[in-house]
Amino acid sequence: MSKIGLIIKREYLRRVSKKSFILLTLLTPFLFAALVFVPLWLSTIKGDEVRNVAIIDATGKYASLFENTESFHFVDSNKTLDEYRKDGDKEIFAFLNITGDLLENPKAATLYSEKQVPAELSRLVNQTLGQQIEDDKLASFNIPNLKEIIQESKIKFNIQTIKWGEDGQESASSATVASVIGMVFTFIIYMFIMMYGAMVMQGVMEEKTNRIIEIMISSVRPFDLMMGKIIGIGFVGLTQVFLWGIITSILVGVGGFMFGGGADVAALQADPSMGMMGADALDASSGNEIMSIVNSINIAEIDISFIIYFIGGYMLYASIFAAIGSAVDSQEDTQQFMVPVTIFMVFALYAGIYSMENPDGPLAFWCSMIPFTSPIVMMVRIPFEIPLWEKLLSVALLYACAIGIVWLSAKIYRVGILMYGKKPSIKEMVKWIKYK
Repeated sequence: MSKIGLIIKREYLRRVSKKSFILLTLLTPFLFAALVFVPLWLSTIKGDEVRNVAIIDATGKYASLFENTESFHFVDSNKTLDEYRKDGDKEIFAFLNITGDLLENPKAATLYSEKQVPAELSRLVNQTLGQQIEDDKLASFNIPNLKEIIQESKIKFNIQTIKWGEDGQESASSATVASVIGMVFTFIIYMFIMMYGAMVMQGVMEEKTNRIIEIMISSVRPFDLMMGKIIGIGFVGLTQVFLWGIITSILVGVGGFMFGGGADVAALQADPSMGMMGADALDASSGNEIMSIVNSINIAEIDISFIIYFIGGYMLYASIFAAIGSAVDSQEDTQQFMVPVTIFMVFALYAGIYSMENPDGPLAFWCSMIPFTSPIVMMVRIPFEIPLWEKLLSVALLYACAIGIVWLSAKIYRVGILMYGKKPSIKEMVKWIKYK
């Protein structure tokens, strides 16, 4: 086996055999699921305490509108607000003071409380009074059955989108589903490039600080050492992505079985944002329609593209991280070099998010061609079936730039890895590149 192969094997086996890697790989999908569903479950649990809300209604027309809930009990009071302030009644949590007709003066209602008014109470009061003001406004037009006419005129319309295949075959499509799938892969690439790129930098710094590198350099070329470390850690990342994919698929399957595998589960798997849109959105599309939309997206192409862009983006950034790690002696010294790299990554992430609305727009197109942003932005665009020439050009530019960055980083690495006790500037690192 070649020397670079031995380094790859060493880096890979040393990291995947760690207990931290095994635990993180096995537990992360469960932690993500818990982060999503546990807060949602906890939010449905109501406290046992019922808070009293006194309604001081000078008009006499609004107090009867309020109905008690599990959290709040509304009391129609004859006292004034000043009397409550003097008595200091601690049994009353809040006071709703209505001094006049809200249709004529919307500011005639005020909600008082010694503590911060909960959003649930504020929302409940706004909905109740808002509905009554709307009814009063409609009644002021003196048109018979106006409320019923307006109610009947409200029609929920959701346009059906159909995608034509090259053979003329039709299939359901959804921009929302495509955007969600693209953003999932985009966040994975962003997270792994940052995480494993930083791992490369940390590994180089540890070997340099421990002086192990001096022994290794005597038998291995600096370029082979750098590439072995980058490729070995890259394989660790791909292994973790592969295992996460398997565990997530098992969790989704078990979840679908436990919850009946109905339309709601399938819909939420395809588009988590539907959970926020309420039951109406789920009723509009059956489980079969959702799965038909998912099947219309070329998942195999997305998976292959993910691997291609992950490798290219990782090689580009990991080589930069390796060069930074070789040039400094401590974690604090990396900040001046990490800021530009982090800015590029964060800009790429935001460009990808904004490109969801217009995947063929100028921002999306140019950011998918720039090698430093294309691995992240392109994953948002691929589910929308962009032209083949754009994909090929983007990949060609990415790998050409990655090879160039690897070459430049190797020049810095071979000099910086043996430099101690000096914080180099960018100008000095440029000189290292010119050394023969």
